[in-house]
Amino acid sequence: MNKCKKLAQYLVAWYPNHARDLPWRRDTEPYHVWLSEIMLQQTRVEAVKEYYKRFLNALPSIENLAAVEEDHLLKLWEGLGYYNRARNLKKAAVTIVEEWDGKFPDTYEGILSLAGIGEYTAGAIGSICFDLPTPAVDGNVLRVYTRVMEDASNIDKQSTKKKIREQLAEVYSKGQCGTLTQSLMELGATVCLPNGMPKCEECPLMTLCGAKAHDTWQKYPVRDEKKSRRLEDKTVFVLQCEDRIAVRKRTSKGLLSGMWEFPNVEGTLIEQQAADVAGQWNTAPEQMQMSFQYTHVFTHVEWRMLAYYMTCSQMCEEFQWVTLEELEHEVAVPSAFRPCVDIVKQVR
Repeated sequence: MNKCKKLAQYLVAWYPNHARDLPWRRDTEPYHVWLSEIMLQQTRVEAVKEYYKRFLNALPSIENLAAVEEDHLLKLWEGLGYYNRARNLKKAAVTIVEEWDGKFPDTYEGILSLAGIGEYTAGAIGSICFDLPTPAVDGNVLRVYTRVMEDASNIDKQSTKKKIREQLAEVYSKGQCGTLTQSLMELGATVCLPNGMPKCEECPLMTLCGAKAHDTWQKYPVRDEKKSRRLEDKTVFVLQCEDRIAVRKRTSKGLLSGMWEFPNVEGTLIEQQAADVAGQWNTAPEQMQMSFQYTHVFTHVEWRMLAYYMTCSQMCEEFQWVTLEELEHEVAVPSAFRPCVDIVKQVR
């Protein structure tokens, strides 16, 4: 029996007694699995749990998701980041309602055709929900596979992912496809860890693993060298007029496109320069209340923010002026600007 076949057998036997109890594992409803997989992209499991429950409470069906207003959708997503994930969820839901009569497609090709769904997510939904032999090859799976096999192929190359996906597909068995997919994910998340030493003594693949036998786990997986993040300085304005705060929508393209933000400009302004800019916006600034600094890190860029909180006597038409209650419950503010909301709450 080849090593890949043994890997599958060992993991399928191991998973039922070692799987974490996660909300999205309690059924195989495609909408639930799909939503969880999209939320879990670039986001920690613990952070997703409450978002997942809240999202389904608000939008319990694909039809509800297809009909939701974008501002409400983005408010439900607020804090998760990568907001195009949410927009693509709605776009795909509209497609399912209009082209699939509200029924989630049950073929790999059909699933892959939906907005925002790539090979990994299509593989996860296909195997977990429809028992299809479609591996979901993500970072966890690539790490497990390359360590067990001592495979030095560069996992950032599509050719490597394709090769591993094809080799795993050969050992998927009818009736166990979802279990194998989830066991690979689980092992990578809880045992064959991404950061720090793997828990080899707890691993069901310990006797199979080449990296364990030769103490080479640190060599795998092989990846491209990380590029350093671009640094950008910004000055942010928390402008209060009476009981309202100024916000505006970002443009429809680029980072955080279409999201609400506090007014801001490129570069770092001293206090007088900031007051001058606020004056140019016809807000009639009155008093500088405070300034504060913070940093927000995206995948490829880091924003270094200097924020000024000032009171004004005019509400210019360039901005939307909202109450604190609206900021908290209606206006979707991305994490890059959440510290400004927190300051408003403290001062008020």
